[in-house]
Amino acid sequence: MATLLTKPIKRELEIEGVSYTITMSPEGVRIVPKGRRNGRELTWRDLLGGDAEMRRDLDTSVQAYQG
Repeated sequence: MATLLTKPIKRELEIEGVSYTITMSPEGVRIVPKGRRNGRELTWRDLLGGDAEMRRDLDTSVQAYQG
């Protein structure tokens, strides 16, 4: 049986030598480079609704156009 997510849980993750702090809360997920205050935040509603995929595809197309 899974435990209900009622308060934020923080974990550290390293990707390609860069450390990030991941915070999962009842509202969503936040990923911030370690030692910083600003990062990316995604609500569970956006993730389940497909907005996350659309945002990723848009970012990819904008980067391809600029690059």
